[in-house]
Amino acid sequence: MATTKHKTTPEPVIELPIGFEAWLLDCVPVPLCGVCAANHNQMTEAREKGDIRIAARHASEIRSHASGAHDRA
Repeated sequence: MATTKHKTTPEPVIELPIGFEAWLLDCVPVPLCGVCAANHNQMTEAREKGDIRIAARHASEIRSHASGAHDRA
C-alpha cells in the first residue's frame, strides 16, 4: 500500500491584523477609466465573497494602471 503525502488536516485560519485588509485594498480608480472601473468592481465582488487574494490582485492592478498607464496619456 502506497503512503500518501497529502495533508489530512485543514490549514489553520490566518487572521490578518486589524486594518490590514483596508491597507491592502486601498486604491483609487481613475475617474472615467473603464479598466480601473472593471478592476474596482471585481475587487469589490471578491472582497464581498471573502476572497482577499483575488481582491488584492485587483487592487494592485488599479494602483499599477492608475500610476502607469494614465501618466503617459
